[in-house]
Amino acid sequence: MENADLASYRHRRERELGALYATARSLTALGELDAVLDSIVREAHELVGTDFTYLSLVDPEGELTLKASQGTISSTFNQAHVPAGTGVGGRVIATGAPAWVSNYLQAQDLPHDRTFDDLVVPEGMVALLGVPLLVGEEVIGVLFAADRTERPFEPDEVALLSAFADHAAIALNNARLYDESRSALKQLQAAYLTIERQVAIMERAQSVHESLTHVVLKGGGADEIARLLVDHLQGAVTVFDRSGAVVARCPPGPDVAPEPSDDAVDRARRSGRWATTVDRTGRWHGAATVQAGDTYLGAVVLTRAQEPTPVDIRTVERAAQIMGLLILKDTAVAEAEERVRGELLTELLVSAPPVGPAHRARAHARGVDVGSLNVVVVAMSETRSVSDVGRRLRVLASEWNGLAGEHRGRATLLAAASGAAEVADAVHARLRKELGSAVRVVAERVADDNWGRAFERASRCCDLMRNLGVTDRGATAERYAMFALLFDPDRAQDLDRFVTDTLGPLLAYDARRSTRLVATLTSYFVNAGNLTRTATALRVHMNTLLKRLDRVEGIIGADWRAPDRALQLQVALRLHDLRTRTPPTAAPPPRP
Repeated sequence: MENADLASYRHRRERELGALYATARSLTALGELDAVLDSIVREAHELVGTDFTYLSLVDPEGELTLKASQGTISSTFNQAHVPAGTGVGGRVIATGAPAWVSNYLQAQDLPHDRTFDDLVVPEGMVALLGVPLLVGEEVIGVLFAADRTERPFEPDEVALLSAFADHAAIALNNARLYDESRSALKQLQAAYLTIERQVAIMERAQSVHESLTHVVLKGGGADEIARLLVDHLQGAVTVFDRSGAVVARCPPGPDVAPEPSDDAVDRARRSGRWATTVDRTGRWHGAATVQAGDTYLGAVVLTRAQEPTPVDIRTVERAAQIMGLLILKDTAVAEAEERVRGELLTELLVSAPPVGPAHRARAHARGVDVGSLNVVVVAMSETRSVSDVGRRLRVLASEWNGLAGEHRGRATLLAAASGAAEVADAVHARLRKELGSAVRVVAERVADDNWGRAFERASRCCDLMRNLGVTDRGATAERYAMFALLFDPDRAQDLDRFVTDTLGPLLAYDARRSTRLVATLTSYFVNAGNLTRTATALRVHMNTLLKRLDRVEGIIGADWRAPDRALQLQVALRLHDLRTRTPPTAAPPPRP
């Protein structure tokens, strides 16, 4: 018996650690702060199995503010604020270590806050465990797990939630950095507009640089700028890109730039201003950085025997500005074309068939025949961003005579092909190679120019693949036809009717009594009706499991174990579980 208990304990710990690893990996794929908060409490709720979980962050005044919860039943509890130094959260912040009480309201060794205690009563919270969210040595928040019955928390539970909180804190900090990066990007875009206006003013004011301005007007490049600078200033000119590679040199010379030139670039990059060095032969190397706001784009270096004069310095700096303008212009042209193609793709996906002549004309101007776009492809990766996947699809779009972009948060491709399976396999192979990570690709054939319906099916099928554990595959929606009730919008009412007819009484009972009969029945079938394994999986006593199953029998009838009835229940439970874990696709804009 002792060996069996030890083996059961090891099996449970392995399962918990496996779940911890899987949930930690899923957190790292998230970027939005709100999504990370919701995912943390949802995954913690599933991992620990308490009645409810919630997460509170520390504000500048040291007060804990609830940000996300899972399993709560009182709407007022989600507005909880706990003053500094009170409750379990105050103890966790003060010590930086986990803390728990078996009965919160009766705990006399905790400072209580009356306002929070008033929220505890309607929520029914009794036992409470809190673990810190640490970034370095700083406690940025507390993750709580609570039960509505009095009980102690075992060391294994505390250790498991603490380990999860360590991963969650990293994901939360990454999400904050992600938000800060987006703000920095907006500032960079604003800086670019400012630089563009300043360059335009300087072009009108400094006629001495008309030849450089002419390079911009006729679409010249780095080679022409270097040649013009040598004509005006003598010496030699080298142009570097942001990675330090030489993109132009006049007169032509060795591929590797002299070290003094590199030193001048480093100094200019650090200071953001003109920098000059002298090598052992007495040659002067002056560098001006090519920048857009705080973004480094490259450098222009003048090398010659004489020290540069102030006019020379202004001329090279002007050339660096022209180089920046050329780079930004090329970037803007590429982004504008991608934006136009993305807008056209979106219009086709949301428009009602048949497609209008205006859309056909716009597509034709870009070498695309709308009538031949007969396959919709949706690609998703758990490790790469939508924009990253979308950029790869835009490159592939020309090979398939189609359009690519982002639609409703999904990297999407409209392609002209002989078959959906061919496109799915080819796109998956290319994305898998270029991204270097797992990617899901679903292709759906378009019927009657209804690209929107094909997108809906492909998008939902892509979500379904993730919930089925498929992370790296190219497939068609037809491959998952047995799950069509989940991803076919035309079958949504059939799915609702089937789940309601089969599980409706149990779902209603769980919602009304805050019980877990549906979860219990799911675990029972997953464990092939083995009561011992089911009780272990649910982490409940055998008597509790038997009472739950008796209650199931009282609600849906005594024949629920009969083969036909059991099969129907298992299918309904599986579909309900997948639908619950698959977020609904946002409703498309109204069609004209």
